[in-house]
Amino acid sequence: MKVLGIDYGEARCGISVSDPLGITAQPLTTISEKDFSKQIEKIIEIAKEQNVSEIVVGLPKNMNGTLGERAEKSMEVAKILEEKTGIKTILWDERLSSASAHRALEEGLVSGKKRKGLVDKIASSIILQSYLDSKKMY
Repeated sequence: MKVLGIDYGEARCGISVSDPLGITAQPLTTISEKDFSKQIEKIIEIAKEQNVSEIVVGLPKNMNGTLGERAEKSMEVAKILEEKTGIKTILWDERLSSASAHRALEEGLVSGKKRKGLVDKIASSIILQSYLDSKKMY
């Protein structure tokens, strides 16, 4: 049961995928595309290539639990992906995923220039791993 993870952004989308057993998340790629419909097309293409059974889209929330500014767009992305693919799509709290990704890259001594290209796919793997871990508890 492979799962696709998405850290949606208007300029870049981080993409990650789980192992076939749905236990661990690995960063896969970053889609650098500003055209919304092209972003969606590329995500759908990756979902098909990876043969995933679920898609997890990060839902930006504020620290107090209210929805962040980008939340509506993430909800739209999730809805469109589910409609176009027929694959169950879940919105998942992404609080602090980008901050955690930045911190991990800093601790790994990744330079600022290289970090920019990695942070989105690392953040998507943090979101996806959080989702996968929550499923293990039940």
